Amino acid sequence: MTDGERVTAAENVPVDSTFLFTVEGEDGEDEAVLTRSEDGIEAYVNRCMHFTHIRLDKGSGAPVRHGELVCANHGAMFEQDTGVCTFGPCEGAQLDRIEVEVRNDAVYLADDAYAFVREGGIETDPTDLTSTSNVEF
Repeated sequence: MTDGERVTAAENVPVDSTFLFTVEGEDGEDEAVLTRSEDGIEAYVNRCMHFTHIRLDKGSGAPVRHGELVCANHGAMFEQDTGVCTFGPCEGAQLDRIEVEVRNDAVYLADDAYAFVREGGIETDPTDLTSTSNVEF
């Protein structure tokens, strides 16, 4: 994958929420989020570590409280600067980090494992009614 791809202007990363974007990795497209920590801007794969099919940012930004990303499904809380879960059913687990860097007032992908695809989440077909249930038969 290439690195140094521009994701967005740094000013687009909110203080009290997240900025959603799509990347492509070894296993295809995935969602990622940018979040502001005390030390700068961090990026993580957009998955709660309790149930990895659950997205932290469902399209309108993940909640942020007291420097922690919050999973709205089960209340798990993740430190913005490290991605470590400090509370909830996955306490001690860590979000999958994606390396980014800020330069010239913009956020750039700096992780060889991923390529920037677009702002926003994975595009889905609204007419696709296949089940996304986690129940296996």
